[in-house]
Amino acid sequence: MAEAHQAVAFQFTITPEGIDLQLSHQALRQVYLSGLRSWRKRLIRVKNSVITGVYPASPSSWLFVVIAILATMYTRSDPSMGLIAKIQEHLPVSQSLSPQSQTVLSAVLFSTALWLSLILTMRLILKQLLSYHRWMFEQHGRMSNTTRVWLALVRIFSGRKPLLYSYQASLPHLPVPAIKDTVSRFLESVRPLMSEQQYSRMQGLASDFQSRLGLRLQWYLRLKSLWASNYVSDWWEEYIYLRSRGPIMVNSNYYGMDFLYVTPTPVQAARAGNAIHAFLLYRRRLNREEIKPSFVPGTIIPLCAAQCERIFNTTRIPGEETDSVQHWQDSEHVAVYHRGRYFRLWLYQAGRLLSPREIESQIQRILDDSSVPQPGEEQLGALTAGDRLPWARARRQYFSRGQSRRSLDVIERAAFFVTLDDSEQGMLGDDPAASLDSYAKSLLHGRCYDRWFDKSFSFIVYKNGKIGLNAEHSWADAPIIAHLWEYVLATDSFQLGYNEEGHCKGDIDPTLPQPQRLTWDIPEECQVVIGQSLVVAQALADDVDFHVFPFRDFGKGRMKRCRISPDAFIQLALQLAHYRDKGKFCLTYEASMTRLFREGRTETVRSCSTESCAFVTALERGEEAETCRRLFRLAAEKHQSLYRLAMTGAGIDRHLFCLYVVSKYLGEESPFLNEVLSEPWRLSTSQTPVQQVELFDLVNHPDYISCGGGFGPVADDGYGVSYIIVGENMINFHISCKVSSPETDAHRFGAHIRQSLLDILALLTSDPKAQQPQTAPSTKKDL
Repeated sequence: MAEAHQAVAFQFTITPEGIDLQLSHQALRQVYLSGLRSWRKRLIRVKNSVITGVYPASPSSWLFVVIAILATMYTRSDPSMGLIAKIQEHLPVSQSLSPQSQTVLSAVLFSTALWLSLILTMRLILKQLLSYHRWMFEQHGRMSNTTRVWLALVRIFSGRKPLLYSYQASLPHLPVPAIKDTVSRFLESVRPLMSEQQYSRMQGLASDFQSRLGLRLQWYLRLKSLWASNYVSDWWEEYIYLRSRGPIMVNSNYYGMDFLYVTPTPVQAARAGNAIHAFLLYRRRLNREEIKPSFVPGTIIPLCAAQCERIFNTTRIPGEETDSVQHWQDSEHVAVYHRGRYFRLWLYQAGRLLSPREIESQIQRILDDSSVPQPGEEQLGALTAGDRLPWARARRQYFSRGQSRRSLDVIERAAFFVTLDDSEQGMLGDDPAASLDSYAKSLLHGRCYDRWFDKSFSFIVYKNGKIGLNAEHSWADAPIIAHLWEYVLATDSFQLGYNEEGHCKGDIDPTLPQPQRLTWDIPEECQVVIGQSLVVAQALADDVDFHVFPFRDFGKGRMKRCRISPDAFIQLALQLAHYRDKGKFCLTYEASMTRLFREGRTETVRSCSTESCAFVTALERGEEAETCRRLFRLAAEKHQSLYRLAMTGAGIDRHLFCLYVVSKYLGEESPFLNEVLSEPWRLSTSQTPVQQVELFDLVNHPDYISCGGGFGPVADDGYGVSYIIVGENMINFHISCKVSSPETDAHRFGAHIRQSLLDILALLTSDPKAQQPQTAPSTKKDL
């Protein structure tokens, strides 16, 4: 009860002698310090808004312009060509100021207008410079004079010491491709997947669409591109993610793993304490915009940071027709789940962030709590794992008032969600490969009710100290959460550390209040809905087959010595593996990014091309090695070209998707678009890059290797493949498919991938030219 009394700032009682007022000075001090922290954050936000608002100039440059104008005037020159005198004539306070003061004030106003004009001019110039993308298509190591001049101008107009969001206003808008280019590239992409008859029919549909309805749809799309910051992103978020009525668990959410070979501490509470503290340090840097802007690797070309705004304090709210994403400016707590109970864990005391040791002690209190779940509480999270419509209706009917409403608010307004899992995961026992598969499934879906799949991300801490996360997909793409995860892993192990007993370092404030147990009033009718959602989610989870394996035979270092882009090498190996697995080619999705543009998200690279099919077919037929090598290099060059087109806004699928959305708004039916949008992606792939290489020292700490992350299969009879290239000599693969499909087997496909990589390397190393030391063509990617 002591903690409850400390939370009351004042009490009053009415007595015969009058009103007896009792003040709690400690509670008032807590209120004061908490308010002080909030105002400090507001001031920092205002300061950063000013700095970002005038970028690429700086606030101090205003003073320089004012002094320069005044100095010029004192030499009896008029740099304004009469404008200062015009301003002076129309000053509303001219009668109360001396002539000299009027002149100075007019000069300051003119200087400010000139300064703002210069900022806008510099910003427009920088935006035009960043719209130039020919540099990406030049041969690696051979830069044209035009590109050299362009690069020098980008350096000049980029300003100094940019904050996280400094470049946002200078990023160009995503261009709308010409409809004939999109249709032509689409037909090229499906040519190797269709018979002559099928292709001829598709050509007819495409030609009719391009010459008739497509022109009308394109006009509306160009109109939107002039008005909106990005003509794709808002529709992509709404129609691909938020309007989906199926479960987001497995189908949309994805996961990230811990270090592969190392667990810094076996103490569950300690690992949670360090990691949660690291998350909050990242959030502090994010709020202060102290995180460096992301750039295309090896360049000074900035990437859009808009997705970073909703990392924390964000949740997905279910709706009957469409969901929504709700974001709050701040949150001082996390929601914690353990053994069927929900808790609120405050993260600040007296306006300061709790230390890792203090968070550990609070987590340990939750672990030691022996209370039992309330009726319906244990499996409540299954509502977020099942179909969206039952969850939306249950939320409106059973969680719109009373104690359940308040407890749900605690979860939805939390900085993020934490699960203290009683299982042990990682590379365990005599069969570490199988344990990695179990680890992946646990992160992707758990028990289907012990994660809150609607939160921007759920942080999972296992009994043996292993950690991981599950991320909701609508608010951002994997590179954003991966950047956060890299920071957390590195800060946990290399900065915060642990003592000899495996506990967090530091002292504990004995006055910390207990974590607050959330209470619920869940009627039996709602418990029935929870049970039904759990049945749906459990069936989906049981149908997921996973295989996670580290490939250590060689890595990107060997690929580069063969003068091949590592991504192109892996993608062609995936094509070869799929052909060996199923005996046919399929439509392949590789995620690319469009963050060169404002509010850009992703684009599709159709990795199965005519060139890749020709290489695979030649290799499987046993044609001469020289012929196979030639076809392989042509296929790799084609893949690089497709990737660069996607990055620079000339992709296929987002344009066709937006044309389809416009057609639905206009009530028009297009056989061409209907067929294009209904094609299944039976091989969906994505690379998770290591973005902050400087945080990890793989030379002195080679075991601190991230295992990357993965996602569920996109098609019922297809594969999902995620891979991360770690250092020079390792690639981690995450393969998913459906158990119910007789055509797929994750372990079989993994074996084909391994053998395909080895076979391609053997093919290339038999070529004397491939052994010449030379840098590989740059992929220029950051997924």
